[in-house]
Amino acid sequence: MDSITQIALGAAVGEATAGRTAGTRAPLWGAFFGLLPDLDVLANPFLTEVQALTLHRSATHSLLFIALVTLGAALGLRRFSSKTDVSTRRWAALVATTLITHVGLDCLTTYGTQVFWPFSSHPVIYSTIFIVDPVYTVPLAAGLLLALRWAPRARARRWSNYAGLALSSAYLLATVGNKLFVQDVFSDALRTQVPSYERVFTTPTPFNNLLWRGVAEAPDGYYIGLYSVLDPDRAIDFRYVPKGHARLGDARTTPVVEKLYRFSRGYVAVREEADGGLVLEDLRFGRNDLGLTADGQYLFTYHLVENTAGTVVGMRRGEPPVRLTAPLLRQFAARIRGHSPASPSSDDLPSARPSSAPARPTPD
Repeated sequence: MDSITQIALGAAVGEATAGRTAGTRAPLWGAFFGLLPDLDVLANPFLTEVQALTLHRSATHSLLFIALVTLGAALGLRRFSSKTDVSTRRWAALVATTLITHVGLDCLTTYGTQVFWPFSSHPVIYSTIFIVDPVYTVPLAAGLLLALRWAPRARARRWSNYAGLALSSAYLLATVGNKLFVQDVFSDALRTQVPSYERVFTTPTPFNNLLWRGVAEAPDGYYIGLYSVLDPDRAIDFRYVPKGHARLGDARTTPVVEKLYRFSRGYVAVREEADGGLVLEDLRFGRNDLGLTADGQYLFTYHLVENTAGTVVGMRRGEPPVRLTAPLLRQFAARIRGHSPASPSSDDLPSARPSSAPARPTPD
């Protein structure tokens, strides 16, 4: 999740764990440890782009890191705060709970969290919530800020913070329920329209948990559709994206491409640029037009870099501009509510009331 959410969660957990005895130190230290795992990005200037992409959410988000930091930090905080009544065990509970909730929340997003590093690099991905979701963050932060108005031992302080944590946690449970429901809807639609599909990845669209995006892999390519929990029926129109994997040739087995495939969990399309260069697009993260126009660009795009011998030795991350114009946002809001956008720009735009005809492979 975004840093503001992780800071708010860490502070709220710190307050709930040790606020009565540690006072304002508890939410402050909770905020620090809530942010700590994401400071792995400070190493990015010293890494290649591939390393920065694949090492994020690895070591600092692992169970090993939690155990080591909890032990060292608890002893250090006890010594640093020797004038308080907070025991080493209580400090350890604060640190461990803050780090565990940070990692657990990240596991619910799409990026992938390597919880079992260094024993396994396999990422945990549940993809039930978008990385920025105000419906989760606002109640959490509001409960904490309201709680800080009272003295550490005041009952109102504890219950205000508990209320924020309870509301945000209830929302997380609701996102899991939405995920299960939407997964079932996509599976039903795919069995009818794309019987050859092999697997499907569903993820919420930005800033909400009502409109979901599904990427289904079939032998010939990918089928991408949108579905809102508020749609009047369970029908979905799918847009076809060719795989283009054959364009890679021998480059498919190079370390760079192998890492990109592993990071994207295989949901990657390959296209050729005008100059002959190859571009890999991770389809899981969507496009800069929210999938609502004909010419959007994928947010996670990798331009392969070759040496003079033509061997892929690296990649350059593309950064397409995000075009959140007022008309586009209105279309997006309408689609969330289960309606077709008022003025679809092309047949590439998924509609809210699709036909039941099988999906036709038309170029993306």
